[in-house]
Amino acid sequence: MGHTDMRKGMQGLALQVQQGLKRDPHGGDLFVFRGRTGSLIKIIWHDGIGMSLYSKRLEKGRFVWPSAKDGIVSLTNAQLSCLLEGIDWRNPQYSWRPQSAG
Repeated sequence: MGHTDMRKGMQGLALQVQQGLKRDPHGGDLFVFRGRTGSLIKIIWHDGIGMSLYSKRLEKGRFVWPSAKDGIVSLTNAQLSCLLEGIDWRNPQYSWRPQSAG
């Protein structure tokens, strides 16, 4: 959905999910938000008992952000893992490959 005001906490982000995305923030899905600079993300998740907030800031680089027409993109576990590590999840590349076996 573009850039998010990263001053928002769990309640503000849950309200954005409910009103902006028309989704249930208590349904068990992970909702990921990125700040304007692209170096900070926040994830909210409700496990059925309570809401959790996860935040991560990259020291270098930016999170590769998917483009979405309706504000919603579904990612696999592997794609989310790459996104959280700052790897381009759309086209992951090996950073090193052995030249010989011996």
